[in-house]
Amino acid sequence: MRTIYSGVACNLDADILQACYPLFEASKIEAIEWSFDALYKRRNIPDWFLQLLHAFANEGRLIGHGVFFSLFSGRWTYEQQAWLKHLSKVSSAFRFDHITEHFGFMTGADFHSGAPLSIPYTNTTLTIGKDRLARIYDACGKPVGLENLAFSYDIDEVKRHGDFLSKLIEPVNGFIILDLHNLYCQLQNFSVGVDEIINLYPLERVREIHISGGSWEDSIIDIGRKIRRDTHNDAVPQEVFALLEYAIDKCPNLKYVILEQVGGALHTQQSREDFAADFLKMSAIVKQAKGLPPETNDFLPKELIIPALVAEDEELHQQQTELSEIFETAAGYDDALMRLQQSSLANSDWQIENWAPYMLETAISIAQKWKK
Repeated sequence: MRTIYSGVACNLDADILQACYPLFEASKIEAIEWSFDALYKRRNIPDWFLQLLHAFANEGRLIGHGVFFSLFSGRWTYEQQAWLKHLSKVSSAFRFDHITEHFGFMTGADFHSGAPLSIPYTNTTLTIGKDRLARIYDACGKPVGLENLAFSYDIDEVKRHGDFLSKLIEPVNGFIILDLHNLYCQLQNFSVGVDEIINLYPLERVREIHISGGSWEDSIIDIGRKIRRDTHNDAVPQEVFALLEYAIDKCPNLKYVILEQVGGALHTQQSREDFAADFLKMSAIVKQAKGLPPETNDFLPKELIIPALVAEDEELHQQQTELSEIFETAAGYDDALMRLQQSSLANSDWQIENWAPYMLETAISIAQKWKK
């Protein structure tokens, strides 16, 4: 029978580790998700943290989560090649059960200081995404997955996201992280019901679920509207726990459920206690799923050819560069809209003419926050 493991996103962060310590001590945490590329500035990792990672790796319950690869960048970069080299190195040192990355591309000239944003769903971006996933698999030799995005520009993009993910991961026989707070953001920001969206995802390919909290942001241009943001800086909403109860039975290959929260939100005793309470509540929901049939997919490619030439598209690169510059420097919504209408993105596959104004406003906020 299949077992679903309850775990935490645990990185080398004092606040996260302090919040997790009582759970580790009580042997409640069954798996660790480690953002292996988040330590790019650290030359030395403490031995005790390495021992923690190895302890879970030796049980086959260490999973790697990438943050900075920028899957859909139109131009192949030195930083992406270095990222793959680092992945190959850490995959040799640790026995990961699988490796995942985020959907989207990163804004910002600094590879490690950008905002993850969506892309147009075209044959060009599909080709680039497939190429990058194949190279990730080639570097790690483990099942490869993608996380659904919290941000979308319009409701049509929300409805097409699951199908595009399915096409992306097909060549590597990949899987999906179904981030339920990301899904919650989409449901709230576009006023749609869960049944209308969740069944548009290939749920048989969900191997991991994320839950987390976030925040609300007031729209300036749409007075009275609140935008749900995936900021990972608060306790898990009851609605996300309800989504977890709803989703578990729909995902026949689910193996991990992971709680995420940023360390900066766990600096008080109360916040750490709330984190532990959220984990125990999550774990209790997971344990209710009993008598599960075995997995039907090992999520390993049957045959995979790595192209000699890296897929690139200069027009996409130029559009991404232009979009990033507009978002990061716009004086506000009106300035950004005017510049977009005069840019190469106008009347293009990006379909900026259909973007919800409050989501354009949100994209500007995200990009400028990350730049700072």
